[in-house]
Amino acid sequence: MKLAFYLVAAAMLATALALLLVPLLREGRRNGRPRGVFALALGIALLLPLVTLGLYLHVGAPATLNGVAAAPKPMDFEQALTELHEHLRQQPNDAQGWALLAEATTALKQPADARDAWDHVLKLTPDDVAAMVGWAETDSMARDDHQIDGRALDLLHRALELQPDSQRALWLLGISQFQHAQYADASATWRKLQPLLEPGSTVAKAVAEQIANADARAGIKPSTEPAAAASTGAMLTVQVSLAPALKDKLQAGDQLYVFARAVSGPPMPLAVAKLAAGTLPTTVTLSDTMAMTPELKLSSVARVIVAARISHDGQPIAQPGDLEGSAGVVDTDRRTPIAITIDKVH
Repeated sequence: MKLAFYLVAAAMLATALALLLVPLLREGRRNGRPRGVFALALGIALLLPLVTLGLYLHVGAPATLNGVAAAPKPMDFEQALTELHEHLRQQPNDAQGWALLAEATTALKQPADARDAWDHVLKLTPDDVAAMVGWAETDSMARDDHQIDGRALDLLHRALELQPDSQRALWLLGISQFQHAQYADASATWRKLQPLLEPGSTVAKAVAEQIANADARAGIKPSTEPAAAASTGAMLTVQVSLAPALKDKLQAGDQLYVFARAVSGPPMPLAVAKLAAGTLPTTVTLSDTMAMTPELKLSSVARVIVAARISHDGQPIAQPGDLEGSAGVVDTDRRTPIAITIDKVH
């Protein structure tokens, strides 16, 4: 039965691709585009849906907003890419060619090159929503911290002005808000995404989980709701206090961040909690439900660095003058409380 299903599916895919790509090939040949460009287009048509899972996992998104597919077999695009680069050298105003290059380099996990290609598209067609979202996505992939801010955030807002139902733009905007501890905003953005998804699908369930996570952090829902999920993952109890010598440096409106990050690898925290600094001394529980991205969480590593920081401007990124403390490296299966004294000035 499985073999028959795959054969029928393959036949249907081949027919659909023929109907779509053969006219494109003929038109392109009349316009002087090389055959390799269209060979690359065919390869991307087959490869891109498969690699989307890996790309979204890299920045903390659900596998794809239209379903999950099996991992692709390696494909050699070098010759086709060479021809496409030559074509774009000769015809630099071909926006579709630049978009094709952006998709190809994204599929090949070359986000910086993809971002550059999307930039060319935006210079030629400034209101291209796909290019705006593509630039924002590949920019976050190319960054060490995977943050979505600056121009990327501006492009996402502009894309949603032009196309309010853009699933990828809504998802990425929610990620940016979540990264910047704007949990209520992230929840609201992802709630706009929910009606656009197939009910009961894997992606719809993943988005619902992220909404619950954001709601819990924003205090919108009781903190007991994610307890079942947390009980199956890693949990660290952290007792945080402020050194008496630094109490006079505490300011009204200061925010306390308690977080755990991997000993090596991306600097993004695996779990983070945000509280008012006036609550010190306090006890915080870090768990898998506090992960910034689904694949990077406490239970994904054996050891983490646990630390705390008081931010004067409320931002999660450390700034000069912030107050800090660290417990050093601890095992993620630790059951006894971890003590941190905030005793240093950044």
